Amino acid sequence: MREPVTALVTTLNEERNIRDCLASVAWADEILLVDSGSTDDTLKISEQFKPRVLEHEYVNAAAQKNWAIPQAKHDWVLIVDADERVSPELRLEIERILLQGPQHPGYYIKRENYFFGRKVRHCGWQRDYVLRLFDRRKGKYEEKWVHADVVLDGEPGRIEQVLTHYTYRDWDEYFERFKRYTTWAAKDLFEAGKKAGFFNLFLRPMFRFYKQYVWHAGFLDGRTGLILCMLSAFSVFTKYAKLYQMRKET
Repeated sequence: MREPVTALVTTLNEERNIRDCLASVAWADEILLVDSGSTDDTLKISEQFKPRVLEHEYVNAAAQKNWAIPQAKHDWVLIVDADERVSPELRLEIERILLQGPQHPGYYIKRENYFFGRKVRHCGWQRDYVLRLFDRRKGKYEEKWVHADVVLDGEPGRIEQVLTHYTYRDWDEYFERFKRYTTWAAKDLFEAGKKAGFFNLFLRPMFRFYKQYVWHAGFLDGRTGLILCMLSAFSVFTKYAKLYQMRKET
């Protein structure tokens, strides 16, 4: 028999994502859905997949997942966001690893990203690997406000079959997250003692655009690549501008 696995999904008003997400992990031995007060049909839609549902107040993604991981019934956990889908090929590879006996305490998984419905093949996103399958006894998320990684006790492996990620569906969704994520990123910088000097406010956003659009060939993604790289540069500027304001207010 293979090692059992818990698929962990955190939600807040994900009615347009949750059905396809849970369908892609229906093969898991347990689906643990941790909700933070959805007011739409997220929980109603999820009922057909019979998840174990827990409610927990949301602070940030890392804190939510670090609270949820110990609640899983099984030691091996697969973290899947509501806007992600486990491909059939990824499922087979995960089951093969768990059947043969994992050779690593955790595994990075290649992620295939879509931006406003368009697949992004460049911009640096073609090198997107996320550590999502791991032994919960040997890993937990960093205590960061945003973009926290799993800190793993041991050397991770790598899985090339893809986890499909549908990032943003429209501009309202993008800017709602943009506001939240840039504020959290500024808080991480503030707590790390960073400052918002000329280099970070002016040169760093320019370098981000050059890196993604030229170095990582974002121009090959056409207008989608241009928009994505411009927004990425603007997000760098915004988080440092918010850091500057935080410093002024202290």
